[in-house]
Amino acid sequence: MIKTIDVKSGETDGLYQYLSAAVTPRPIAFVSTIDANGNKNLSPFSFFNVFSINPPILIFSPVRRVRNNTSKHTLDNVHQIKECVISLVTEEIGQQVSLSSCDFDTETNEFEKAGFTEVKSDLITPSRIKESPINFECKVTDIITLGDEGGAGSLVLCEVLKMHIEEDILDDNNAIDPLKLNIVSRLGSDWYGKTTKESLYKITKPISRLGMGIDKLPEEIRNSEILTGNELAILASAESIPAKTVSENSFTVSEKHEKAKQLLLEGNSEEAWQILL
Repeated sequence: MIKTIDVKSGETDGLYQYLSAAVTPRPIAFVSTIDANGNKNLSPFSFFNVFSINPPILIFSPVRRVRNNTSKHTLDNVHQIKECVISLVTEEIGQQVSLSSCDFDTETNEFEKAGFTEVKSDLITPSRIKESPINFECKVTDIITLGDEGGAGSLVLCEVLKMHIEEDILDDNNAIDPLKLNIVSRLGSDWYGKTTKESLYKITKPISRLGMGIDKLPEEIRNSEILTGNELAILASAESIPAKTVSENSFTVSEKHEKAKQLLLEGNSEEAWQILL
């Protein structure tokens, strides 16, 4: 059975819950802003991502409150002072970040309320968050309003002026190590995701070559009842069917596919090909 929600016909009951639970996991922007009166604000947003490298643009989206159709303080602030710091949320500060999302009044300083340490920014007025390992100092270049009803978002376009990275999250090649970063992701309802070794794996991107595609695999492999679509894609990422370099084996077709499946799970696509040929 398929549950269908026809949004255009007005079937919007539970739409927020379904959308936020389906489009996951999402990174979290922990945003520091200040208003024209000097009131400081901290608030997390999981409608967030990077959208350009040159210029470097981050976008987050505060959503209007559904219950009373009011805007978030963060959105009000960036209309007044077009600057913000976007920091990242790690497991170590996840509960503090959640606390900062309470609907405090405008004059409440969430740095104090949630126990965060202010660090003076180099180029902008809003403060950085010491407890976050990555902080982006940004100027707000545009705010695009997507609607005026409760639940409507506004895209806040932020150009990164300076990026601050704690060196202890870098690996030996000076790249960010995802396990050291220990980032938290947002799912639906009260669910969050951790960054663990068991939850991460690599997929080598075929950027420097043109994979042959699943449609070019031999029919016996392409129509396998044992190999999954993912496993076929690994094989099809090769530019062409490799030459056979080992002696003929006496395995049945299903045995070949089972052995190849195990080799692919171990990351050995070359030997998997030799079993299948």
